[in-house]
Amino acid sequence: MIKESIAKALSEQVNAEYYSAYLYLAMSAHADRAGYKGIANWLFVQAREETAHGTHLYQYILERGASPVFKDIKAPELSFSGVTEIFEKVLAHERYVTGLINKIAGLAQEEQDHAGYNFIMWYVNEQVEEEATADELLTKIRMAENYPGLLFTIDAELGNRTFVDPFGGTAG
Repeated sequence: MIKESIAKALSEQVNAEYYSAYLYLAMSAHADRAGYKGIANWLFVQAREETAHGTHLYQYILERGASPVFKDIKAPELSFSGVTEIFEKVLAHERYVTGLINKIAGLAQEEQDHAGYNFIMWYVNEQVEEEATADELLTKIRMAENYPGLLFTIDAELGNRTFVDPFGGTAG
């Protein structure tokens, strides 16, 4: 049986993952309407990945004998000045999520929940990748700001991203 404090923290993370999906969907819609179909695709796939994360956390809570607690998911920001701002916000958001995940890892250590710690370490490692990817994309987009042709090349590249469920199921 999972400790109540861990179940609560994981439930809050389920909410945060679904908010992340909402945020990336809003960004995807903005990019799509601005004509950046590849960037819209990348953000849409990112939203699906966040949904898969939320579902995975939800399933873990159930597996450990607790019931997830659901809260309202706030509406995301809906307008952005351009793709540079979008990716600045992607990076800032991923850094914020890293902080949330690290708090859960610390709590699992404090509570001596070894199974929970082992579980959350997947997310700790995932966040290293998420931040690095967001930082790399932001760097590329900043370099391309004054070169529309280069930005459209990046857009085309990001259009090739496909969703692969990180947990091998059909979540997301």
